[in-house]
Amino acid sequence: MKTRLIAGVDEVGRGPLAGPVVAAAVILDPNNPIVGLTDSKKLSEKKRDFFFDEIKEKAIAWSLGRCEVEEIDEINILNASMLAMERAVEGLSVQPEHVLVDGNKIPNINISAEAIIKGDLTEPEISAASILAKVTRDREMVDLEDQFPGYGFAKHKGYPTKQHREALVQLGITPIHRRSYGPVQKLLF
Repeated sequence: MKTRLIAGVDEVGRGPLAGPVVAAAVILDPNNPIVGLTDSKKLSEKKRDFFFDEIKEKAIAWSLGRCEVEEIDEINILNASMLAMERAVEGLSVQPEHVLVDGNKIPNINISAEAIIKGDLTEPEISAASILAKVTRDREMVDLEDQFPGYGFAKHKGYPTKQHREALVQLGITPIHRRSYGPVQKLLF
């Protein structure tokens, strides 16, 4: 019996005030399993980094999709998240037969798909996508700390922590801040 090619899709970065939203799509190899996959938020940074390399090495195919700050501000974060997931699925080098999407909405893809709430906890393909997306975005935010010192991006990854909100008031808005988000918008006027 032929194995069905199933892709898992997840995104990260809906809540931050800064940076892109990043999605990943992953088709795992059932003949080369990865033990211990779960939601990226349940794993330590060290464990995520370990799985990041293992997923890229063992998966049949993987792809990243993203939406930049300008797109998020233009089409809103929900639509940007969907678009990033579409881009991740379209970028796969192997066409999946079915797609499992974390959450309750399915992006606009021409492939059989189902949305699974908390799928990153139950579906290894979605867990793998969750890990690739989170590690990719986190590493980018750490790099942006050098470009925009004083905001604490390496620590909070753009999320609206007290430190980040205070830095916004003191240092102002950067090109990587989402102007459509309330705490940033307030500082525009």
